[in-house]
Amino acid sequence: MHQLPTQASLAPPGAARASVLQAVDLAGQRGERGLFEHLELELEPGAVVWLRGRNGRGKTTLLRLLAGLATPMAGEIRVGGVPQRQAGPEGRRGLVYIGHQNALKDDLTAMEALRFLARTRGDRPDDTALTAALQRLGVRGSRHAPVRTLSQGQRRRVALARLALCLHADLWLLDEPFDALDADGIHALNGLLAEHAELGGATLMTSHQSPSLREPVPRIFDLDRHGLA
Repeated sequence: MHQLPTQASLAPPGAARASVLQAVDLAGQRGERGLFEHLELELEPGAVVWLRGRNGRGKTTLLRLLAGLATPMAGEIRVGGVPQRQAGPEGRRGLVYIGHQNALKDDLTAMEALRFLARTRGDRPDDTALTAALQRLGVRGSRHAPVRTLSQGQRRRVALARLALCLHADLWLLDEPFDALDADGIHALNGLLAEHAELGGATLMTSHQSPSLREPVPRIFDLDRHGLA
């Protein structure tokens, strides 16, 4: 069986490289309940890291903290060596967060929904770029269909087409990106992950199943090691 590298191998071999993101002594909570503490995580350019942990351990919470959508109980997050709270608009535009929900508006067409999502981060892709992104995920033929008529797998592909528009972003934070994807969808997403890594981007993602990406092989960050009893 193919074995993924463990958490101990998170630091790359050889000379140190500038990190894309660092979490230093981080603690997170959901409501009044603490989830994890003393968390140390560093993502270097080209890294693909599988964030693993039991249900309820705080995987989504951690992704939201790293995306700047929530405030940690303790610790600090640094983006490109700069504290997250000091990161300007350019620093925030270097990050793409796709949550477990697809965030697509039912009354828009697939292309309109993708355009809307792109504009939320300040991008202005034209129809050619939008069509090409949908093509990468295999839903070009549904570009004029209302989102409400799409299957769950098609909706997930439309949401993930954002990645094809943001291949040069420094960091992707992806919450269960493989959910509802068939074999072709998984193959398309793996291609985007590999290309993003080749361009020097870093990815942190959750997944209920072991990722099938082989180049680069995802490393494991096990959140259970930081969980509170």
